[in-house]
Amino acid sequence: MNEQELLERITVKPQIFGGKPIIRDRRLAVEHILEMLAAGDTIETLLEAYPWLEQEDIQACLICASRLVNHD
Repeated sequence: MNEQELLERITVKPQIFGGKPIIRDRRLAVEHILEMLAAGDTIETLLEAYPWLEQEDIQACLICASRLVNHD
């Protein structure tokens, strides 16, 4: 899956979390995933905690963060 396809997993819905980026229209914000990773949670832990979550979703969160930091 290329970077653009991964980023298509990130959506913005004004009615969900005030328009913050979320994963595949679910009520899980990109920032939440990033905070959990920063706190030391592993990808495996996240996948266990959210059975619908896929590794590609986590990759998409990291790409999204990278683009924001790079002002892309």
